[in-house]
Amino acid sequence: MKILNPMFKLLATAAVALAGSAALAQTKWDMPTPYPETNFHTKNIRQFADEVGAQSGGKLAITVHSNGSLIKHPEIKRAVQTGQVPIGELLSSVQANESPLYAFDSNPFLADSYVEAGKLWGVAKPALVKRLDGQGITLLFSVAWPPQGIYAKKPLESVSDLKGTKFRTYSPTTARFAELMGAVPTTVQSPEVPQAFRTGLVDAMITSGSTGVDTQAWDYLTHYYDVQAFLPQNLVIVNKEALAKLDAATQKVVLDAAARAEKRGWDASLAENDRVVKIMADKGIKVLKPSAKMKAELAAIGKQMADEWVKRAGADGEAILAGLRK
Repeated sequence: MKILNPMFKLLATAAVALAGSAALAQTKWDMPTPYPETNFHTKNIRQFADEVGAQSGGKLAITVHSNGSLIKHPEIKRAVQTGQVPIGELLSSVQANESPLYAFDSNPFLADSYVEAGKLWGVAKPALVKRLDGQGITLLFSVAWPPQGIYAKKPLESVSDLKGTKFRTYSPTTARFAELMGAVPTTVQSPEVPQAFRTGLVDAMITSGSTGVDTQAWDYLTHYYDVQAFLPQNLVIVNKEALAKLDAATQKVVLDAAARAEKRGWDASLAENDRVVKIMADKGIKVLKPSAKMKAELAAIGKQMADEWVKRAGADGEAILAGLRK
């Protein structure tokens, strides 16, 4: 019988102990996002997760669950707040029923360019950070979607052409937009959009060119009106307690990666807009500018919605608008 050298046995035991400690030291986070793998937001999130894993030396591993596969979109914020998941991505305005502050980005024609949307984010961010912090959530970063356009199965000359249509909405703000056009708001989450059109659940919608391409809009509608209504923003949030449990170095890795992801995401959004509009045109969708009449009607709706939003948002809303108009 072979007898092991005592020193070898001691070293082997120590190695096993160290390996066990390393395994225990790794933190694993599940991260839900509502969007498919092909979406530029999801690609940005995956790069964020990869950077965190690499730069933390494997101490923090973030697993991204795309396309609403882990938690449905309207439930993501609550899941992060309660600790069901430590981190998540959501559209800010999805939470507008909780507080009008979350609809800061969705007043049509208030901030309808990347420059204006970036300025709006700068003035709105402090109020959002404060609100989320009070709920046990840290705001990591935000990325804007490309400008929102109107999709339909027929030509549109004025807002009245949408009266009575079943209009796909994805937030309280877009539901109000539909109401003011005389349409019937119908909430449909992004993954279900193609089926909703094919079954007649909806006839028209407002969303970005990215969602149009993600859902292959050319299979179920014919017209896209590039009204550039607004640039809604996604928020990436983390549970404060989960973040605090990380060591200081790993916390810094997360925050630094978040800062890079925000810049990278905004740059990607700008490039994405030109790309997706061209794809839709190449696939046979008629990409059009709104008529002068329709543009004026939509601007009037946008002004009414902004006035309503300020009343609901109170001092925060007034401060945000004042900051935007400086």
